[in-house]
Amino acid sequence: MPYLNLKGEMAKQDVKIENLAELLGLHRNSISKKINGPSSFSIEEAFKIHDTFFPQLPMDYLFRLENEN
Repeated sequence: MPYLNLKGEMAKQDVKIENLAELLGLHRNSISKKINGPSSFSIEEAFKIHDTFFPQLPMDYLFRLENEN
């Protein structure tokens, strides 16, 4: 399931998949699979993304899955 809030915030702040790939040392396809499903981010990866690009946003908002209310 996709991380719609993460995708939206990436668009707002012009953060590209390539930026996340470089930060995490992963291929852009791996990042795309994590953002859009079926893979997911590890807690360490989530904290790195949050702390680097979105420190002003709550973690539970940023990494809320599409089907979570």
